[in-house]
Formats: sequence, C-alpha cells, structure tokens
Amino acid sequence: MFRKKNRLITIIVISMIIGIALGYGINKSITNNSIKIEQSYIQKISKGNPEIIKQLSIECSKIEKEILKQEKKKVAANFSILSDIFLRLIKMIIAPLVLAVLVMGVAKVGDFKSVGRIGGKTILYFTFATLLSLSLGLIIVNLFEPGKVMALDLPAASSDVGVKSNSQTAKNFISHVVPDSIVGVMAENEILPIVVFALFFGIAAAGIGEQGKPMIKAMDSLSHVMFKVTNFVMNFAPLGVFGAITAVVIQQGLDVLSGYAYLMACFFGGLLFFVFVVLFLICSLLRINFFKLISYVKEPILLAFSTASSESAMPKTIEQLEKFGISNRIVSFVLPLGYSFNLDGSIMYMTFATVFIAQSYGINMPMDDQIKMMLILLVTSKGVAGVPRASLVVIAGMLSMFHIPGEGLLLLLAVDQILDMGRSATNVIGNAVASAVVAKWEGEKLIPKNNI
Repeated sequence: MFRKKNRLITIIVISMIIGIALGYGINKSITNNSIKIEQSYIQKISKGNPEIIKQLSIECSKIEKEILKQEKKKVAANFSILSDIFLRLIKMIIAPLVLAVLVMGVAKVGDFKSVGRIGGKTILYFTFATLLSLSLGLIIVNLFEPGKVMALDLPAASSDVGVKSNSQTAKNFISHVVPDSIVGVMAENEILPIVVFALFFGIAAAGIGEQGKPMIKAMDSLSHVMFKVTNFVMNFAPLGVFGAITAVVIQQGLDVLSGYAYLMACFFGGLLFFVFVVLFLICSLLRINFFKLISYVKEPILLAFSTASSESAMPKTIEQLEKFGISNRIVSFVLPLGYSFNLDGSIMYMTFATVFIAQSYGINMPMDDQIKMMLILLVTSKGVAGVPRASLVVIAGMLSMFHIPGEGLLLLLAVDQILDMGRSATNVIGNAVASAVVAKWEGEKLIPKNNI
C-alpha cells in the first residue's frame, strides 16, 4: 500500500514537471512564430523605412498581443480536455458519496440533539478559522503592501473583467441552502443543500428503528462502492494534472512568474504561515499530530494544488481522514460542510486581493473599512459554494461596495490560476484540521488505522 500510494504521488509530480516543460516549449514556439511573422510583415510593408517600421511596430504590437492570447488559448484548450475529463469524473462521484457518507454519519449519531451538538462545535470552529484567515490576509497585504511595491500598469477604465459581483442576500442564501429538489441539487453537485437533505434523511432513518436499517445498510453499501469508484478515478489523476498544468503554462508562460513574483511571494508566504504556524498551533493545543495528519492527506493536497480544485480532492480526503482515525460520523458531517463554510485559502485571498487592488490604485482603505469588509466577508463568503470563480465573484462585490475600480480584477487574472493552486491546497488542509479538531472535541482518540 505504501509503495502504491507513493507511486501515484510520484507519477503526479512527474506529470506536473512534464506539463510545465511542454507548456513552456509550446508557449515559446507560438510567441516566436508570431514575432517572425510580424517582423517579416513589417519589413515587407515598410521597405526599410525607419519611421514606418516604428509606427507599424507599435500598431502590430497591440494586434499581436490579442492574436497571441487567442492562439495560446486555442492550443491550451486541447490539453485542458484532459483535466476537464478528470474533474468531471470527480464531480460524478461527489453527490452520491456525500449523500451516502453523511446519511451514514447522521444515522450513527442518531438524534437531533447529538447532531446539533456536533453541528454547533463545527460552526464554532469554522467561524474561528474564518476570522483567523481573513485577519491574516489583511495583515500580510498591509505589512508588505504588494500593490504599492509592484506599481503595475492599471487596466483601462472600460475594460471588461468578465466577472459579475456577488450581492448576497439572506433570501439568496436560504434559497441556496434549502433544496426544493434533492435530484436537482445532486445534478448540480451543490454540496450544502445535499447536506441539509442528508441531515433530515439520516435522522429519520435512525428514528424509525428496524424499518430504517435496510436503508442505512444500503447507504453504507453505496459509500463503499463510491470509495471504490474513487480509487478507479484516481488512476486518471496524472493525466488530469498533466492537462491542467500544460494548459496554464501555454496560456500564461513562465515570464508572468517574474512579473508577479512579489505578489505571489506575499500570498504564498501567507498561506504557508497559516498552515504551518496557525493550523499547527491549533493542532498542538489539542494534541493532534499535525504532521502525521498531513502525511495522510498529502495525496489530496497535491491533487488540489495541481488541478487548482479543492473539489477534486474531496472523495480521497474523506477516505484518508477515516484512515487517520477520525470516525465516519465526524468526517461525513464536518468535511462536506467545510466545503461551503471553511475554505481557508480562498477566504484569506478575498481580503488580500481586495486591499491589493486598492493599493494598486493608490486608494487608502482606513482600518475601520478593512474591519467592516472582514465582517461582511465572514458572512458573504459562506454563500458562494458552487459558484464558478467564487473568490473573484466575492472580491468583485467588495470592490463595488468600497468604490474601488472593478476593472482592477484584471491585475490578478494573469496569475489567478497559479494563486488558486495554493488556495485549493490550503482549503484541503484547513478542512482536514477542522475534522480532526471536532473529532477531538467529541472525545475521539485519533488512532490511525494503518501506517502510511
């Protein structure tokens, strides 16, 4: 088992390296070919006249930039098919798996009182962790001031960002949480409404005694089948990772890393501080073996990082946390909720990115505005589960609320996919720690079932 797991991780890492190398080669090839064509065209038209060459170079440069962007996007799409297929396979698993494991977990808890107790502890920890991540985002961006230090060229005021701001209301939130059709929300892979249905279903199945046992047994069988399907799907992970990484590098190249190096160093430094200082201290206080926990979920972490998707790691995370010694009733309850309420990396990004854009425009955000933003995000960040590019949607809403130019989001789009890799990995670690914390509060010993 040890060798098999490490072999998959090794293959995923190799796939990432090959994807980076191939993507970089294709990116440079497309760029160089475009430059050669442009230069040939300019020489042919200008007939060596320096003034004409200068004028044509300026005009062609603008056109070439857009053509290059479209050409790279077109080629990248051929590779992103691989990651799309893998992520679709993962999404195929999530709804039935969450339903099965949560019904099982709730049925084992048995009544509303016990569910309420565990739920209360879970929400308490999520709120605490969210405040920590939001605060850390503000501290990092105010301390290192990447928006001022980098002095990026600002986008035109009429630029289309392609992201609509999120105006979350109580009505929208409740409509999202409470399902009107379990079939509909399962078809859309909306985790939070599935959780609500599973809570009622699990308690009802446990409450009717003997008549409910066949249904609970069926859910138990379904969960085992879905874990087996997960193992099958994980064999496609290296291909999905290869496709995702290659597509990103083809479109963005590696040059973007040097241009945004300071921004990425600040944000990734913040993520590392949150994981290895904040979460480590939380685990130490509760006597949870942090590094042992990380070793059990290293495969889901790597998967989330390489595909820039927390969702892709969810089925494997459930399986590994149970092997770490956390009971099914805790994992199946806490982890699905965590994917809606406890995305630590994404939440930290919201405060960091909003203030970064304000700094780039020379807009001073007073501390009372920053605290107000943090408290608003404490609520609004919970209502965007399942929304594509959710972090950017919420950030767009914050920019509008505090009168910061919305087109400032374009300053982040060049590296958003790379930053999303760090956010996704942090989300997985944060939810793994959350599950362990609630398990400890419930008096569980956390004895690993087997060695990694």
